[in-house]
Amino acid sequence: MACGETSRSEAYLAGPAVREARELVAELCRHFYAPGWLTGTGGSITVKVHDPDVPLADRLIVMSPSGVQKERMAAEDMYVFSADGEVLSAPAAKPWPNKPLKCTDCAPLFMKAYQMRGAGAVFHSHGIETCIASMLDPGAKEFRMTHMEMIKAIKGHGYRDELVIPIIENTPYEYELTDSLSEAIAAYPKATAVLVRNHGIFVWGDSWISAKTQAESYHYLLDAAIKLYQLGIDWTTPEHGPIAKRPHKTLSPGISNGGHAAESPVCVVLDIEGTTTPISFVTDVMFPYARDNVRKHLTSTFDSEETKEDIKLLRLQIEDDLRNRILGAVPVPPDEAGKEEVIDLLVSNVESMIKADRKITSLKQLQGHIWRTGFEKKEIQGVVFEDVPEALKNWHSSNIKVYIYSSGSREAQRLLFGNTMYGDLRKFLCGYFDTTIGNKRETRSYFEISQSLGVDNPSQILFITDVFQEAIAAKDAGFEVVISIRQGNAPVPENHGFRTIKSFSEI
Repeated sequence: MACGETSRSEAYLAGPAVREARELVAELCRHFYAPGWLTGTGGSITVKVHDPDVPLADRLIVMSPSGVQKERMAAEDMYVFSADGEVLSAPAAKPWPNKPLKCTDCAPLFMKAYQMRGAGAVFHSHGIETCIASMLDPGAKEFRMTHMEMIKAIKGHGYRDELVIPIIENTPYEYELTDSLSEAIAAYPKATAVLVRNHGIFVWGDSWISAKTQAESYHYLLDAAIKLYQLGIDWTTPEHGPIAKRPHKTLSPGISNGGHAAESPVCVVLDIEGTTTPISFVTDVMFPYARDNVRKHLTSTFDSEETKEDIKLLRLQIEDDLRNRILGAVPVPPDEAGKEEVIDLLVSNVESMIKADRKITSLKQLQGHIWRTGFEKKEIQGVVFEDVPEALKNWHSSNIKVYIYSSGSREAQRLLFGNTMYGDLRKFLCGYFDTTIGNKRETRSYFEISQSLGVDNPSQILFITDVFQEAIAAKDAGFEVVISIRQGNAPVPENHGFRTIKSFSEI
């Protein structure tokens, strides 16, 4: 009998693996009722049945029901689903005054995490801290925090990293969140959680232990943000200084995009190539290093969780490229074909992507991981123009927050600014944006950034770039824009209408 048929049999459903998963969900629901995550019948927990003989993607799913007292549930109250979402076992009704057990409205959302992230468990909490944290900045599309010890408990993050949790808007019924949740999962490949404003949080991990650990850490961090907010302390910056209103001074010299004297920005958003860093450094050092070390990196890290995630993203991109007949795309066989063959064809695809200078998340994420090795081994050192460190320091001392927006991954951005010839400049930066928020030549991307930064008006953000099309997109989103004119940059059209600078010292 096939593996899938066996796991659907009555004997298997009544067997020890499914029973253990049912009991685990009941236990977790009781455990997380105590801190207030699952009170008032809200919230839900789901896990995949642990069975080493069945691939994770094909394992059955156990899910708590809806509208019942979570702390009083027993193993037999659980729903059991197939890997593709078919109900295989439903609980029997309980006598009055218990409500009839029903499948949770969260089921389609849980399935998205299972299918899009290969999750082994998903927790949905209504903890008050998850609700309030999403309301601290009503217009923000992301929750951001950095330099907190508990960030290390979140998969793929270290103490110095910036934690970014996408925020989606609530709807009257949870199943109506399915599309926005799946969009957030797709847009933030590193995320293991999504906040729902005024509602709660969804957290997933590759096992119930991973999901539990991260869920506890997210609640801790969100609670910390609320307490820091009450104390007037900024949790989004490395030094956690006071939250303060920025002074509004006249930029000298300077003219705004509208021709009037410009006010001092609340935030500055910087491009990298041609703005903070010579284009030649990226084209002549960074890109060749990544290209020349793709095979070595994939071979040495093939079995690591990080590289497995990189390969998963690359496979999805390559499948899309093949459907769209993108030049250079070649099929990659499953892992069963053998490590060497898989790597050979991945390298072929990646080299084509690099040659075409494609701004796609899967490539940028892999490049970032390769560059990390290069920086760690001191084979690469970040390069910035000599006027950049002083400008960053001055903005920082003036309580003006500085962010980076580049087509390179956020990790690559942190590596560059953390390992420059002038030392670690990350202490002057408050956050990083990459193409997961959108294409740099699309106005929508800058709108999303303005929403994330929580300014009263997009004109309070100064964007500096060397690319005319990016300047137009940012201006259309309401940003103040300055074009950087540096040696090696491409020429900009005549009469372009933007202020230009040759050095940050001019601002």
